[in-house]
Amino acid sequence: MLRKTLAPVLAPFLAMAAGALALPAAAHAAPPPAPPRAEIPFADHGGVDNWRAVSDREIWFEDLHHRWYRAILTSPAFDLPYAEYIGIDARPSGTLDKFGAIYVHGQHYPFASFEAMPGPPPKKARHR
Repeated sequence: MLRKTLAPVLAPFLAMAAGALALPAAAHAAPPPAPPRAEIPFADHGGVDNWRAVSDREIWFEDLHHRWYRAILTSPAFDLPYAEYIGIDARPSGTLDKFGAIYVHGQHYPFASFEAMPGPPPKKARHR
C-alpha cells in the first residue's frame, strides 16, 4: 500500500535527478578547437616573400608558401602606402606573429592583430 502512494509523489523528483545527472555531461563537452596560430617562421631570414600596404593601418604579408597574412597596426603609419621598403621586427624568435612590428622610415609600428587570410589582399578600386 505504501508503495502505491509514494510512486506518484517521487516520480517528479526522480525525473529531475535524472536530468541533473545528464546536465554535467553536456556542460563538459569539448570546446571547439582553437584556430591555428598565425605566424610566419624565419621572417628575419627571408620567410616573407612579399608585402602590400592596403592602408596606413593595414599591411598584408605573403610567406614563401604563398599564404597571406593581414596585420593591423596599433597606430597609423601615414608613410606606409607610399613606402618602397619596410623593416620587419620579428624579435626575439625570428617569427612574425601578433607580437611583431614593422619599421617605416625609421618609425616603429607594433601590430594590434595578425591573422591568416584565405587569399591575397583586395585590389584597389580604380577611379574614373
